[in-house]
Amino acid sequence: MRVLYVEDEKFLADAVKHNLEKQGIDVDHAADGEEGLNKAVSGIYDCIILDIMLPKLSGIEILERVREKKIPTPVIMLSALSEVEDKVRGLDSGADDYLAKPFKTAELVARINALLRRPAAVKDETLKFGDLVFDENQKTLNGEALTAKEAGIISELIKANGRLIPKEYLLSKIWGGEAYGEDNYIEVYMSRLRKTMRKIGTKVQIKTSRGLGYKIVEG
Repeated sequence: MRVLYVEDEKFLADAVKHNLEKQGIDVDHAADGEEGLNKAVSGIYDCIILDIMLPKLSGIEILERVREKKIPTPVIMLSALSEVEDKVRGLDSGADDYLAKPFKTAELVARINALLRRPAAVKDETLKFGDLVFDENQKTLNGEALTAKEAGIISELIKANGRLIPKEYLLSKIWGGEAYGEDNYIEVYMSRLRKTMRKIGTKVQIKTSRGLGYKIVEG
């Protein structure tokens, strides 16, 4: 496995690179946005790890240019920013996952492995709720493409058929318990899903029961 790690904080970059290589992962490091972009567009990596705040070009700008070139490499965004909107912007730009700083190397490795893990079987199934149609194979909701985690969330919500799903269940089911209890972690993806649902004009809504979980209802 070969990953690209774009991070300008030298001490952090050296430590993470060392720990990843101890896990048998080959790591190419870039210290600024321009170098990161030049490496990223090569298309040779299994995964790209991008810090948001970088000199010369931001991680978001790199991600946008990579996706403009139709390069499908999975991307994990790293951010010290705590605002949900900042993380949603990364997902909107084509990121597959995000990880908040500070993080444990074991969690980063788990995220990389989860993104690269092939599904045991390809499903050919369509799930419906109200006027929503979710294609599990294509990971589309009424024709709109979703990230893997968004797809996992909407799939669980539709299968629950209006029943409340505990937040802890979604963390375990979608992330394998690797979210480490971050309060707004799932809400980042819920915000993205709600934005997509507004775009497609569905009458279905995602309802939050604070401190309990989520469910979908027909408006």
